[in-house]
Amino acid sequence: MPEKHSDEFDKKIDVLTRLLAIGLVSGKKQRDQIRLLSIAGLGPSEIAALIGTSPNTVNVALSALRKEKRLSLKSEGEANG
Repeated sequence: MPEKHSDEFDKKIDVLTRLLAIGLVSGKKQRDQIRLLSIAGLGPSEIAALIGTSPNTVNVALSALRKEKRLSLKSEGEANG
C-alpha cells in the first residue's frame, strides 16, 4: 500500500476509533468515562482530548479508581478469609 494511502487509512481509523469511544461514554459521568476509556486502552492524554478535560484530571481519576479497586479487593479478601 503506498504511503499516502496508508496515512489516509490511519487517519480514517483514528476518526472511527474516536467516534466509537465517544459513543461508548456518551451520557456517563466523567469518572465512568475515564474508567471505560482506560479499559479500552487509551492513555490519559487521549482520554483528556476525547472528554474535554486535562490529562492531570484523568490521572487523578485513574489513581482514585486504582485505590478503590485495591480497597475493594482487600475487603473481599478479609470477608472470605
